[in-house]
Amino acid sequence: MKRDLVGYGTTRPQLAWPGGKRVAVNFVVNIEEGAERTFDSDGVNEGLVEVPRRAGDAVRDFAVESMYEYGSRVGAIRLLRLLAAKGIAATAFASAMALEANPALTGELVDGGHEVCAHGYRWSEAWTMSDAEEAASIADAVASIAKTTGKPPEGWYSRWMPSHRTRLLLVEHGGFLYDADAYNDDLPYYVQVAGRSHLVIPYTLTYNDAHYSYGTFSNPGDFVEYCRRAIDFLASEAGGSPSLLSIGLHPRISGQAARTDAVREIAELATEHPDVWIATRLQIARYWLDRVPPA
Repeated sequence: MKRDLVGYGTTRPQLAWPGGKRVAVNFVVNIEEGAERTFDSDGVNEGLVEVPRRAGDAVRDFAVESMYEYGSRVGAIRLLRLLAAKGIAATAFASAMALEANPALTGELVDGGHEVCAHGYRWSEAWTMSDAEEAASIADAVASIAKTTGKPPEGWYSRWMPSHRTRLLLVEHGGFLYDADAYNDDLPYYVQVAGRSHLVIPYTLTYNDAHYSYGTFSNPGDFVEYCRRAIDFLASEAGGSPSLLSIGLHPRISGQAARTDAVREIAELATEHPDVWIATRLQIARYWLDRVPPA
């Protein structure tokens, strides 16, 4: 994966989103609960939870597991139903194992018209795998999601980051319109993989509720303000180029009542803004593929 420090540079694409909108806002619900690392299966306890204090990795951490269970039992459906009530179809970065473990949640995703983007079979780290192991993991994730949701995923997002071979394996597997394994732009872009043009729709950890766990959001209003400022700035930015804003949510975090209320405010800001198109990543991918040819 060769670094590109220039990107579009000073000649960013000049087009509008549907309806002449300037900002595409994509709500992402990360569904990982039940697919995360646990002491029993991995000899370690997972992080990215409500408190920084953990039991370490010498014993099973029942508190951490219970926090993940909140996301699966309560938070995910709460978030999905809130977004659906606002007329918003979200993208679910869903680990296949998490969907297998919770048929009711999987049904909520399908019935609500949300996009399911593969987030691995487990919420695992591709850079620790061999070529064959990672290829098998991709195949297993696609087969499982196709079985649980009724159709295979057309997008991919790794845990945290890909390996050096992930993008090639996705192209070789086939069926993927995009991956989200980048944080480097406000717009989709193409890369060359094995002689083919492949679409990347970058994600973000900036407009992401993980900041509650990091301690950089002290109250739900911080998240609202972050997103409000981003939407307003991108909508008013000069130059004629569109923008993409991803808003990342985790059921065990933003599924908590006070934080879900912040998501409600963000959703209302986005739906009421005259320059915002709310879309799934798959809708964004199809729009881009139809209108912006590879260079």
